[in-house]
Amino acid sequence: MGDPSDAQELPEKILKRELYQFARRRKTDYPYNDNLEVDVLIVGAGFGGTYLLYEMRKAGFKTVLYEAGTSFGGTWRWNVYPGARVDSEVPIYQLGIPEVYKTWTWTTNYPDYHELQAYFDHVDKVCDLSKDCAFESVVISSEFDTNSGKWTVKTADGRTAKCKYLIIAAGFAAKRYIPDYPSMEKFKGIMHHSSFWPTEGVNANGKRVAIIGTGASGVQMIQEWGPTAEHLTVFQRTPNLALPMGKRDLTKAEQEQLYPAYDDLMRMRECNFAGFTYDFEERNTFEDTPEEREAVYERLWKKAGFAIWLGSHKDYLFDMKANRCVYDFWQKKQAPRVKNPEKRALLIPEEPPHAFGIKRPCLEQNYFEVLDRDNVTIVDISEKGGNKIEEFTETGIKTSDGKHHEFDIIALATGFDITTGGMTNMGLKSINGTTLQDEWKKAAYTYLGTTISGYPNMFHLYGPQGPTLLANGPTAVEVQGRWIRDAIKLIDRNGFKYVNPTQEASQKWKTRINELSDMTLLPTTRSTYMGGSVPGKAFEAVNYTGGIPEYIKEIRAVLPSFKGFETVKA
Repeated sequence: MGDPSDAQELPEKILKRELYQFARRRKTDYPYNDNLEVDVLIVGAGFGGTYLLYEMRKAGFKTVLYEAGTSFGGTWRWNVYPGARVDSEVPIYQLGIPEVYKTWTWTTNYPDYHELQAYFDHVDKVCDLSKDCAFESVVISSEFDTNSGKWTVKTADGRTAKCKYLIIAAGFAAKRYIPDYPSMEKFKGIMHHSSFWPTEGVNANGKRVAIIGTGASGVQMIQEWGPTAEHLTVFQRTPNLALPMGKRDLTKAEQEQLYPAYDDLMRMRECNFAGFTYDFEERNTFEDTPEEREAVYERLWKKAGFAIWLGSHKDYLFDMKANRCVYDFWQKKQAPRVKNPEKRALLIPEEPPHAFGIKRPCLEQNYFEVLDRDNVTIVDISEKGGNKIEEFTETGIKTSDGKHHEFDIIALATGFDITTGGMTNMGLKSINGTTLQDEWKKAAYTYLGTTISGYPNMFHLYGPQGPTLLANGPTAVEVQGRWIRDAIKLIDRNGFKYVNPTQEASQKWKTRINELSDMTLLPTTRSTYMGGSVPGKAFEAVNYTGGIPEYIKEIRAVLPSFKGFETVKA
């Protein structure tokens, strides 16, 4: 993790890699005080942490939230790179808190980070949350004492807090991943990771720009910078099987008309596989004739967004032949958008680079047209292509084909140590003397995707082995958040000192996660659903792939008896 003590002395030129580099003690009084004692301490102020602060306070628990960023919003405070925008549609991409959603309107069905930050400010104001939050607070160690039944939590700036319940709401993308390219420090131009982007922005107009990576942040930056940069070079490892976003303006009037239906919408999103308000077709692919299939795909394509991904025939994510039908349709739709045949072969290949939909597709507006521009170069750094980034120089990047590419700005859209990285990076220590970082090196183990054996009274959400990356974020966090709230209320009511999931229950849950994943095509490629792309990281299923309704049934079945937990009376 590096030495947190040098957090204040870093010159701005250094490429920020770690959260502790942002730590700062704002005040010395509550909730920034030393030796803070609370019932519940939450780490992270994205959707999950914000929702649980609201719920735990309402349930009567003294609760404080520590957040590394400067305010609420989690990913939407950090991801302020050019073009950063949500890929789940509103109104279902928001918290189901009536006093919040009935006093808020959006300008578009796919808001950008500016609007999401304003939304979180609104949540904060309506629910009066800030008074119990310590911002720029980075947790570096946490340890549970079985005698006192309390967690001791330390921050990078030297504070200590004690709590009975610890909730980790770090989300799936709290740990940035920056590949260790040789001599990165040599580069004299501007360089940032997309998720540690400076709030004041970076002006790329008329500049020579590089974007490394074509995941969600890469796609959005390419769209934004391609038209205005002197030259944009995109380093692509895998083509992004992106889908049209279908972004449109929303009026205040049309949203207000929908308010009476919001309660039902919020409930409805929990009845569908991925937490949206639509689901897969009830038929299998080959029950339909080719013409009928085409009609289904056309209808979903017109809907735009994730419709064709999460509304297609129910077998296409399980059966390679069925999957190929969807890929061929996608290829046929997107290919005409790229006129340059060499670029088209790289971006929209006739043979699929992997099964369609087993990596979360990105939503785009004019991605393919921008990449087709004359001032945009695509450098293929796939294994198959054989070319790779060799080293960074003072003025740019050298590739193994001997070329030197000159840049003023380099954007690292290289993603995250996905799903597990946020939790393994905050110094969590088990009651057996081991650390989570070491325990999860080979594979991640949780129970229910909300608790971990050896970490009593600790809960997490929107992380490993929950529906996380296969779901609409707010849906997933509310389902898990309510379960965490209810479990804590039961521990309290039963007079337990702590509950600790058994290793046997965790083993069973791991088996269940693998069984569900192995039925699908997900294990056929390395992706965020299979542990992510950080070198040396375990190739394993990290999400619950049975869908939201099934997940609710499974986690609810263990309450109120705490099946699978060791319970210890006070």
